Amino acid sequence: MDRKIRYAVIGLGHIAQVAVLPAFRHAARNSELAALVSDDPKKLKQLGKQYRVDRLLGYDELDELYRSGEIDAVYIALPNHLHAQYTIQAARAGMHVMCEKPMAVTSEECERMMGACRSARVKLMIAYRLHFERANLEAAEMAKSGKLGELRYFDSIFSYQVQEDSIRTNPEDEGGGPLYDIGVYCINTARYLMGAEPTSVLATSIPRPDDGRFQEAPETVSAILQFPDRRVGTFTCSFGSADTGSYDVIGTKGHLRMDPAYEYSEDLAYEVKIGERTRKKQLGKSDQFAPELLYFSDCVRQNREPEPSGQEGLADVRIIEAIRRASRSGKREAVQVEQRSKRPTLRQEIRKPGVDKPKTVNVQQPH
Repeated sequence: MDRKIRYAVIGLGHIAQVAVLPAFRHAARNSELAALVSDDPKKLKQLGKQYRVDRLLGYDELDELYRSGEIDAVYIALPNHLHAQYTIQAARAGMHVMCEKPMAVTSEECERMMGACRSARVKLMIAYRLHFERANLEAAEMAKSGKLGELRYFDSIFSYQVQEDSIRTNPEDEGGGPLYDIGVYCINTARYLMGAEPTSVLATSIPRPDDGRFQEAPETVSAILQFPDRRVGTFTCSFGSADTGSYDVIGTKGHLRMDPAYEYSEDLAYEVKIGERTRKKQLGKSDQFAPELLYFSDCVRQNREPEPSGQEGLADVRIIEAIRRASRSGKREAVQVEQRSKRPTLRQEIRKPGVDKPKTVNVQQPH
């Protein structure tokens, strides 16, 4: 395919409005925003005008859009429990799919999504934006290089004060709670820094029945991931703490700290200490969503399998399931994840200038 890949963005919530839609300007080499899908007429009207998109439709009109021949791919930015349904619908209609993380709520849903895309011979990519971001890719290269010595442990914290009445506080069975929303970043980062899959987990979930926000999902989740070669990863994610997001990876010779680590709207920075030498590096704010579009569109045009793939998303969801089992049982739970050969590398880095926050319509800040 020589022409641009034409996308419909399905779901016009916070992440779509502040990050995905603006990213098409930096991805114009091979990607085009061709349709907007929402059940909110005000969003459709104002965002259609703002981004010069004429094809505006509700969720019940998707089949007609797919038959029209006007789009090639979808970017699914819906709540977690809808990822499987809309991915499968799009794949069966012959659409390539980029789906926000977490891939789905259960591993069974992930497998159905992968099966639908495989049967339809369409591409499926999970939107792990940090797989294209230089600071985190440099951290992964540093961990892999041996400069930190033999890796011993990873530790991360990620938290914010969630808004009242946020969809993020839905029951965990619907993909709500901090584990699905932000814990998935900690899990994925631990996996690519360690270059391996955890074999077992211990975990605890902290309820807050005195806080109206946490009637159906926990406030805080902490987990210990056991990796091969006696390495360990720990993290805590919370919806009831001050904004923070950082991680440390420690080896026998050195220590790397990334802070901030997971943000897309500010500078990222890290510090490496090896022996008595300390080096600091700060990378300016960048557009972390345009690189996903550029890369995925090239995969479609060149018939290449994307990384991060559905298998990458499935691995994280299986670990989330094990963490949930461990928090209920109070015991160590096994993780059944195949060791993966594909990991993000600096070869995948795509850097585009940062974007200013655009005007938003009928959308609530997560925190």
